Amino acid sequence: MKSEQSPRPYRMVARADAAEETAQRILEAAYRLFTDVAYDDVSLDTVAENAEVTKRTILRRFGSKEQLFGEAMQVAVDDMVAHREAAPVNDPAGAVRNVVSQYERWGDNRLRLLAQEDRIPLVAEWVRAGRTYHWEWVERIFADLLIKLAEPELTARKAALVVLTDVYTWKLLRRDLGLSQSETERALLDLILPMKGHPK
Repeated sequence: MKSEQSPRPYRMVARADAAEETAQRILEAAYRLFTDVAYDDVSLDTVAENAEVTKRTILRRFGSKEQLFGEAMQVAVDDMVAHREAAPVNDPAGAVRNVVSQYERWGDNRLRLLAQEDRIPLVAEWVRAGRTYHWEWVERIFADLLIKLAEPELTARKAALVVLTDVYTWKLLRRDLGLSQSETERALLDLILPMKGHPK
């Protein structure tokens, strides 16, 4: 009797690579759809069509629409956090360049997602986590603008920095007022630098 042989290692690796590539394609399609379209209007059939897979493949890999949403958001969050963590500490110009460039890439998608938080608890959970991270990022990146401040000035200063580096402020300057990216950075710095007497 002919003995069974195990699949060759390279075939197993190729199969694993293909499965990972398929999962990534599904996550990318899901992220685009969940941020561009209301959560309730995104079906797994639509995700499958955009990812060029079957709905069964999605369910086998992710289990449910809710789980797919969570994993797609985690991929996006990981990318955005990695970008934010590259911001220089105690360098307002560098921090502003960092956050504005992030919004140039993800801002419109984030705004569409934010528009859904009041209706969809699952979206609201991710939005709350994002706000917490942004507040903590401001405390760390702009630490030298917060030292020696006592309450209530400390909280007011933090809040001002959070607002100035928020996606809605970016939208106001870039989308509503039509400023260029560099003009947007300059406008933000003109408001941030005087907080510590930096020359403009």
